[in-house]
Amino acid sequence: MAEHWSGRLGFILATVGSAVGLGSIWKFPYEAGANGGGVFVLFYLAGIVLIVVPLLLVEFAIGRRGRGDAAVSIRNVALANGASPLWSLIGWIGVVSSFLILSFYAVIGGWAIAYAVEALRPELMPTAETAQMRFDSLMAAPLRMAFYQALFLGISAFIVARGVARGIELAAKVLMPVLAVLIVVLAIYSIAEGDAEKTLYFMFAFDAGMFTPRVALEALGLGFFSIGVGLGVMIVYAAYAEYDIDLWEVAIATIIGDTAISLVAGFAVFPIVFAEGLDPSSGPGLMFVTLPLAFGHMPFGTAASAAFFLLLAIAGLVSAISLLEMPVALLMRQGRCSRAIATAIATIACFVLGLGTVLSFNLWRNVYPLAAIPGLDTATIYDVLDYLTSNLMLPIGGLSLAILTGWVLPEAFLAKELAMPHTKAIVLRILLRYVVPAGIIAAAFVPFVL
Repeated sequence: MAEHWSGRLGFILATVGSAVGLGSIWKFPYEAGANGGGVFVLFYLAGIVLIVVPLLLVEFAIGRRGRGDAAVSIRNVALANGASPLWSLIGWIGVVSSFLILSFYAVIGGWAIAYAVEALRPELMPTAETAQMRFDSLMAAPLRMAFYQALFLGISAFIVARGVARGIELAAKVLMPVLAVLIVVLAIYSIAEGDAEKTLYFMFAFDAGMFTPRVALEALGLGFFSIGVGLGVMIVYAAYAEYDIDLWEVAIATIIGDTAISLVAGFAVFPIVFAEGLDPSSGPGLMFVTLPLAFGHMPFGTAASAAFFLLLAIAGLVSAISLLEMPVALLMRQGRCSRAIATAIATIACFVLGLGTVLSFNLWRNVYPLAAIPGLDTATIYDVLDYLTSNLMLPIGGLSLAILTGWVLPEAFLAKELAMPHTKAIVLRILLRYVVPAGIIAAAFVPFVL
C-alpha cells in the first residue's frame, strides 16, 4: 500500500486506540471485581500473554508482509509460502465482522455523544426518576438516535477519509492523549469524592471463593474479545508500517496501554458507584442512568459528567476508526475506489444496517428475526448482530489465523517477519498450534455449557 504511518508513535497510538473501546471503560474493571478480583486479573493477564500477544504478532507479521487489506495480505502471504489462496477468506470474515460490529457500535457511540452534548444541562438529572426518563426518552426516539448514530459515523468517516497519516494517525495523536488526560483526571476526581478503598478491594482482592472454571475461562477470553484480535484490524494497520518499526515493541505497547487504561477506568467509575451505593453490574444502565445521577450529587458534578461522556465518546471513536478502515481498505484494493468514495460507501451502508439496531430499542423491540432458534427466540436485531460477531465470527477468525500460522505457514515466516531468534519462534509456534486454539475454543464455547 502506498500509505503508511509517519512513525512508530502514530502506529502505537492507533493500535492502542483500536484496542480501547467503550467496553474498556466499564467491562474489564467490573468483570474483575465481580469475579474474584485479583485472581480474575491474573487469569486475564494469562489470556493476554497466551492468546492475545501471539495473535497480535501474527496479524502484525501478515499485514506488514502482505501490504494490503486483510484479505489481500493473507492471500499474498499464503501464496508466497505455498499455501492455498482460499486462506484469504479469513480476511473477508474479518471485514464483514468489523462492518457488522460498527453498525451497532456506532449506535452506542451515538448515545455517548448525545449525553456529552447534553451533560451541561444539570436540570436533566436531579433525581433518579428524571435520569431514567432521560435515558428512556432517548431509547424511544429513533430519529434522535439515528441522528447521533450518523454524527458518530460522520466523525469517524471524516477521519478515515483523510488517509492514514493525515487522518487516522493524526486523530490518534490528538484523541489518545485527550482520552488519557480525561481518564486520569476523572480517576483523581472519583478517588477524592468517592470510595477508593472499596474500589481497590473490589478490583484486586483475592477472593478464591468466587472463582470457578467458568470464571477462569471468561477471564482468559476477555482480553481476546475486548482487544479484538481475530478481526484482522491489526493486519490492515501493520500494512501501513515501515520495516524499521519493531513489531514486538508495538505489540507490547498496545497491550500495556489498553490494560492500563482499563485499570485506571475502574478508578474513574467505581469510587463514585460505591460512594452512592449503586449496583456495579448494571451495564449500560450504570453509564447512562445511575452515573449521571451520582455526578449530579457531587461538587463540580456537571463538569465531571460532561467529561465522562466525552471520554466515552472518544474511546468509541478511536475504536470505530479502525473498524471502518477494514471495509474501506478492502474497497480501495478490491473495488479500486478512491479513499473518499470507499469511505462514503462503507459509512452509508453501515448507517443503513445500523438502523436495525436503532429500531431494536423502540419500534422493533418485539421483532425477533431468529425466533425459531432456541436461545435466540427473544433476540432482537441488535442481539443477533452482537451474538453473531462476538460468539461466532470473531472466534472463527482468531482460530483460523492460529491454524494458518501454526500449522500451514513455515516457522521461518514468523521468525523472519518478527526478527525472532529460533527459540522464541519455537515457543510462539507451540502457542499458535495448541494453546491459542484451545484457549479460543474454551473461552468462546465452554462457558455456555458449564
